[in-house]
Amino acid sequence: MHLSFIQEDRHRSRALMQSEDVSAPEELLPKSYRSNSPEEIRLLAMADSFQRQYSHLCPDRTPLLLCPVNECGVKFVSTSLRPTSTVHCELFSWQGCASFVADSLSLVPLDPPVHLPKHLFSPTAVLQSQRATCFEYATLLCSLLLGENYDAYCVSGYAVKEMCVLDQSLQECPLLDTEVKAVTPEQKQRDNKYSAKLQLEQKSHFLAQREKKKQEAEAALLEKQKLQEEKNQQLADPLRGLRVHCWVLVLSGSRSIQENFFIDPLTGISYPTNSDKFLGIESVWNNLNYYVNMQDCSNGCADLMFDLDDLKTWEPLLFGAPSKKQLIQKVLKRKDLKLMGKKSNLVEVPDEDEPNVFEMPRSWVRYIAISHEAMENRFPGGEKVIRYKQAQLERFAPRRRSHGLVTRLTKYKDRDCTEVTVVKEWYQDRSDFLLEKEVNNIDRVTTEIFSYGSKYHLQLFRVKHLTVDTEVEMHFSSAHADGVVQRVLSKTEMMELFEGRRDFLCYRHVCFREHIQEFYERPEELHILKVVERFHRNSSKPASDDVAERVFLEPERLIEVTYHLTKDQSVPSKISFIKPLESEKGKAQEFSLDMISTFQVDLFEKPFTAATLREMMLGLMEAEEEVSYQIALSVGEVKKIVTCKEKSGMKVWSRAQADPVPCCDQETEEIDDILPQQEHLSEEETDSQDEQDTDLHLDFSKNEEKAKLIPLHEGTSQRSEEK
Repeated sequence: MHLSFIQEDRHRSRALMQSEDVSAPEELLPKSYRSNSPEEIRLLAMADSFQRQYSHLCPDRTPLLLCPVNECGVKFVSTSLRPTSTVHCELFSWQGCASFVADSLSLVPLDPPVHLPKHLFSPTAVLQSQRATCFEYATLLCSLLLGENYDAYCVSGYAVKEMCVLDQSLQECPLLDTEVKAVTPEQKQRDNKYSAKLQLEQKSHFLAQREKKKQEAEAALLEKQKLQEEKNQQLADPLRGLRVHCWVLVLSGSRSIQENFFIDPLTGISYPTNSDKFLGIESVWNNLNYYVNMQDCSNGCADLMFDLDDLKTWEPLLFGAPSKKQLIQKVLKRKDLKLMGKKSNLVEVPDEDEPNVFEMPRSWVRYIAISHEAMENRFPGGEKVIRYKQAQLERFAPRRRSHGLVTRLTKYKDRDCTEVTVVKEWYQDRSDFLLEKEVNNIDRVTTEIFSYGSKYHLQLFRVKHLTVDTEVEMHFSSAHADGVVQRVLSKTEMMELFEGRRDFLCYRHVCFREHIQEFYERPEELHILKVVERFHRNSSKPASDDVAERVFLEPERLIEVTYHLTKDQSVPSKISFIKPLESEKGKAQEFSLDMISTFQVDLFEKPFTAATLREMMLGLMEAEEEVSYQIALSVGEVKKIVTCKEKSGMKVWSRAQADPVPCCDQETEEIDDILPQQEHLSEEETDSQDEQDTDLHLDFSKNEEKAKLIPLHEGTSQRSEEK
């Protein structure tokens, strides 16, 4: 290597470094960056000789990337790899390393795309500038993988245009939800050997197979047409097979890797070694040696063998230098001998006839330090936008935005990405504990998911705008006071599911006469038409005394009670009450047996007396009032939750059904203005709201003890005496 050539490349490197501002001034860099050791000078001379021999023996092949220019001068490409092990748990696996490199850097395309780069800056300078070519991407990723004991190599070769220019517009977004087949209740039920066997429907196997083949043919034809459309949209690349690209090869044998695979450092995605996206390989290298591919790449990388110790397929630059596999085998052999107690015999005597092998010098790159701040704020400029097939993914650094947005996925209806169908957002460190939000413009559904600890113990809030109505669904955690886990509201109905209640209540369905929004301000004047309550089985009571369902029909003044079934029953016992009328003077109608209708399955059971039936009716009338009070509490909580959502910009009870569902972008702008105002609420308002919630829970706990179920044989004399 001539001195004039080294000085000329050094001047070029300084000029490029100043224009791109990729590193600190030369005076502040370590000595290893600015000068070459005697071993490095000898290695550069060997590389120059190897390059001339390669060009003479393979005149049709492009020159190799051996001695690019770093920040200050010429360095051998293998010494640019600095095996680095970090303290971050995320970087202990190849998936975490690949994701970090892909997120932290922005691509600088090769210019021209068919030539190798003349400069290869250090991984430390690349991390500081967050701008890199594909070769610098691969160098940083390979350094991290080598530090985690992977058998990794940088690969110089050729790839398709979409991979070289980082175009993912034809790929599916990995965050898109896959279609999940619905499981029918019949599929969930287990076969019972004592159940009656249904007669199988007789079908023709020939017709079924013919229909199956027809469907498969139609699906294959549709897939073929889809692929053809994509090929037609994708313009023919005149430089196919000539575009230079660099990626990472991971060989099996270390870190429990079973098969060889490629990693594209620009995206962090792994591919099999026979992938059609990689069109050929010129050379591979790690921190120990440099290998030139001597195999035919006319069929891409599908037929390549990656046994680097095979001199027929791979030509090493440093002949006789130990490979990664040989070093691993040597270490394992020493461990085995040590365990067998033969440590005293492990005295290696050097062979006088063995030639002196020149090994790769140590890397000139200093330790690659990755701070916690760099891990969090990894995206260049604080955000990164990726365009996928009919989708766009935006990722933001934590606490970059005031409302805690970290990821936004936008799905489009057309390939031109003009009509938005679904917008999904992920959040972190929000005061309202919001985790995810999804706006579906096709189904007109808005969904919010909260973490544990949110206000009102809310876990999910979903609003579905129908043609003539609006459906609101709420899910709560187990910490809710009255044990409600789900609440679904429509225009004039409310359904609640309960868990873990002492009265075994599990279901409640309420029908109102007016729109639920009409009596927000007057929950004490609820116009209830019908209430249906269902209860779990209480094993401490006989089935004939354990209520399974209660129905309150207000307009008909009717109360219906259904009891649980016993093991030998198929029809439950029932009893119906007609409430007495009240006269204008305030006196109730006298009790009579005509107001009661009973159905007892057990004929040997003693019939009810008139006094018992009267006490049961009075108890149910009192329970009806308590149920109405609980419904009023639920409506009051709904009002508070809906009011909070409407303040944040969400339209819940929208009367103008023709208006489209607001997009997350519009709501985000509104939230940016609303959140600072909400965070500066006075402490008095917050304390008063908490006191109201506490009073609401205390009132319910007091009244929950009163809401006892009325058994079939027991009256309510005790309840009447307390009253």
